[in-house]
Amino acid sequence: MKQTGAVAHPASGRQMHLAAGTMTATVVQVGAGLRELAIAGRPVLDGYAQDEIAAYAQGQALVPWPNRLADGRYTFAGNELQLALTEPENHCAIHGLARWLAWDVVAAEEDRVALAVTVAAQAGYPFTLRAEVEYTLTSDGISVQTTLTNSGETALPAGHGFHPYVTVGTDRVDDTQLRLPVASRLEADDRGIPTGRRIPVDGTKYDFREPRIIGELQLDTAFTDLLRDDDGCARIQLAAPGDGGRAELWLDTTYDYVMAFTGDSLPDPARRRRALGLEPMTCAPNAFRSGDGLQTLQPGEATTSRWGLKPS
Repeated sequence: MKQTGAVAHPASGRQMHLAAGTMTATVVQVGAGLRELAIAGRPVLDGYAQDEIAAYAQGQALVPWPNRLADGRYTFAGNELQLALTEPENHCAIHGLARWLAWDVVAAEEDRVALAVTVAAQAGYPFTLRAEVEYTLTSDGISVQTTLTNSGETALPAGHGFHPYVTVGTDRVDDTQLRLPVASRLEADDRGIPTGRRIPVDGTKYDFREPRIIGELQLDTAFTDLLRDDDGCARIQLAAPGDGGRAELWLDTTYDYVMAFTGDSLPDPARRRRALGLEPMTCAPNAFRSGDGLQTLQPGEATTSRWGLKPS
């Protein structure tokens, strides 16, 4: 593992460059993010430059909740709590509390890096949560292990997710073939907040259980009821036409939800539909209010999750 010295103080913090075979990756300190991933020089992620911020959550760890929380307001253990509205245009709190924190680098090797952060008790989240993320690169791809630990003295609500934008080399996702092994999607309102209804994908435009081209379909959609292989993992597959690039995102049993996002609403027109956001989530959007997939960790209790990305 080597460190860059090209920029004295990169916007995304310390840069950890990993290599294994033809695979390379860059993990950053801010947000414990996966900024770059490539195979034989071909990008697998639509990332960002080291002197930029992850304005669209590219590759970031989303702790202690992924996606949106309506009005930033929820009730836990009988207490009404209010978080800052970090997505004011939708009157929501979005993507947790650790995106802009400089995580501690606790291990750094040629093919592995581990980062950790303590989300301190604060207004709206009066709990103490320790998060650890470990990236391991092999010649086949990258695996990501996340452990959340309640390091406080009271029970706390917790969930997490990640926000990679995956590309297989097509100019637009319209030409990408997608296999998404899920049985249901979560109906959502115009803010992206689930209504509570699970709708079967069977026979609808959201049915990608068999591989097909994305086309002009706009996705900013949470899916659940994942269809898993014998080892318990769900595997999402992307492929470019012909002999183009391919990628497989796998999720262990702790990830019961996944977002698919074609990027049509991104403020930067150049980034729209350039890659497919595939977001592993341990809980649904708005889980702090709905409880859908939300975990309650007791003092000292921990939970560990794994996902990964295999390009070819």
